[in-house]
Amino acid sequence: MLNRRPLKHKLIIGSGLLLALVLALFIVTITGGLSYRQVARDISARSVELPLAIDFSLAVTELRHTLNQARNSKRFGFHDSTTDPPLLREEFRAKFLSVQEALRRYEDQLNRSFAGDSDIGDDSDERNTIGEIHGSLQKLDEQYQDADWYLNDIKNDELSGEIDHLHVLAKKLPTFLIEDMQQLKDEVRGQYRLWITASVVVITLTVCAIISAAYACWRWLFSPLKILMDGSRRVANGDFDHRIQLEGHAELAILADAMNAMTHRFQAIESNLNEQVQDRTKQVVRSEQLASVGFLAAGVAHEINNPLASIAFCAESLRERISEGETDSDGETTYLRDSDVTVIQTYLGMIEEEAFRCKEITERLLDFSRLGDVEKTETDVRDLVQGVIDMVRHLGKYREKNLIFEDDQVALAPVNGPEIKQVVLNLITNALDSIDPGGHVLVKLSEERGQVKVTVKDDGCGMTEEVRRHLFEPFFTRRRDGQGTGLGLSISYRIVSDHGGQIDAWSEGPGLGSEFSFTLPCREASKRNERRHQAA
Repeated sequence: MLNRRPLKHKLIIGSGLLLALVLALFIVTITGGLSYRQVARDISARSVELPLAIDFSLAVTELRHTLNQARNSKRFGFHDSTTDPPLLREEFRAKFLSVQEALRRYEDQLNRSFAGDSDIGDDSDERNTIGEIHGSLQKLDEQYQDADWYLNDIKNDELSGEIDHLHVLAKKLPTFLIEDMQQLKDEVRGQYRLWITASVVVITLTVCAIISAAYACWRWLFSPLKILMDGSRRVANGDFDHRIQLEGHAELAILADAMNAMTHRFQAIESNLNEQVQDRTKQVVRSEQLASVGFLAAGVAHEINNPLASIAFCAESLRERISEGETDSDGETTYLRDSDVTVIQTYLGMIEEEAFRCKEITERLLDFSRLGDVEKTETDVRDLVQGVIDMVRHLGKYREKNLIFEDDQVALAPVNGPEIKQVVLNLITNALDSIDPGGHVLVKLSEERGQVKVTVKDDGCGMTEEVRRHLFEPFFTRRRDGQGTGLGLSISYRIVSDHGGQIDAWSEGPGLGSEFSFTLPCREASKRNERRHQAA
């Protein structure tokens, strides 16, 4: 179902999921960092309490030591300048004030530590202990205010007991902090594992999302685009039968359908244009052949005049012979003499001979003028060439030029007879036009390596290399008489190519003659070419 959604929706959904995972990863990272920062702050703040608690405990210890020093001096009778009662009272008072000052500093730090939200336990135990310490200090303050406390054993015992109690309370303060630190360690370990697990889960989901996004991009975008590009290249390289197949993929499938529709329209246009080109080519070939027929007709008309003159002369002689028949005495016409019969038979034979001669000339001209969609049939190329030569020989303008035909044997090839005749006629007439009276044109027919080869060689004006390069281009002509359309050789090239053959021209230079040759595949070679074309 998602495969058929528009690409825009896929990108929105994928981007939303990826953004949500990145946001979750960001939140986990920031929250973990803030938690670490808070723990570091709490540890830093509470770590200051420990030396203050130790200082308070040391102050209590010194106060206790001062009291014990006074009691021992009184008990054992040691008297010196340091055990003078006034000095001991002052020292005790100074130590007592030190204890109060140490307690104040500790209490201030405790208030600062718990001023914000602290994750390291609570201060209830510390507060209760400090309350007891304040009570004990108040009792000590009341007891040592008596000027005789130093001399009074009861007072000394009470002070000693209260200071011992104060010492016990002072030693409790560091233990509370150590217990809070131990509790914090367990809590931080749990939080650490929780955040590590959450981070691993979010990172894993993010990596999976990135991999899924990459796969989705490849499947929904890059792979269809590759199919589109490969299909477009195939169409651009001429494979117009190829169609791009894309299932789903929304916009890209629409683009593929548009490409297929464009290829189909282009194929239809190409087919239409090819048909038009073929029609125009046939028209040009037809026009060139009609021009050749007109050229031949002009020469043939002169050739027909001679037999027609003979026929007319014989007919007139016969008419006179018959009209001059002798009559007898009764006025009736006599029978022809034997000599007249002989003359009449001679004239009738001449009339018959010349009539068949005219018939042969006109049949060749009509045969050459036939054009249409003639199928290629197995034909003796020698007969085609010989027919063209026999027809050209009747043309008066070529009577003073020598046309020689050499052939080896029967040369069969599947050809379109009228088209090959036109090619042979173009080459022979071009060769005859290029030579002077008395010149020679050699037409040679041979079979080489499964191909029929027709060569037309003359000793005429020749041609330059530039003329040879442009020889088969349409409308290119360099005839000596300035006539011609320049389409004869171009059409001949097209006809030979359509037959699967090749036409070549060669000349050693101006005044050194020219040689034209074309090859046609024989029956077996032609069949192989047809099978090759069908396989392609």
